[in-house]
Amino acid sequence: VQLQASGGGSVQTGGSLRLSCAASGGPLGSYTVSWFRQAPGKEREFVSGIRWSGGSSGYADSVKGRYIISKDSAKNTVYLQMNGLKVEDTAVYYCAVTRVVRSSWADPQKYNYWGQGTKVTVSS
Repeated sequence: VQLQASGGGSVQTGGSLRLSCAASGGPLGSYTVSWFRQAPGKEREFVSGIRWSGGSSGYADSVKGRYIISKDSAKNTVYLQMNGLKVEDTAVYYCAVTRVVRSSWADPQKYNYWGQGTKVTVSS
């Protein structure tokens, strides 16, 4: 499975961006697709995930109510709509896939394939 993340950019506080993660090279039916982010000097952290089959989703507390994850099965693409952006949302955002159960979604070690990352910068 190959993942291509895109959609990052620079916005001001309160703005919105939509990230895309396009998958190729294999079916996603058994996978969960998640977004992680990594700010300079910090560890990679889970942001949100969506199970391809069924569409159940989850969010980190830091983004709950502001971010929305969705998928387009026809395009084999997962989106992350980011609203109400804050300076602390600044990071490189990565998408990744895993087959683990929901309780392990937040562990980056459990992910099999990663996209290349897309940078999000939020300024005040």
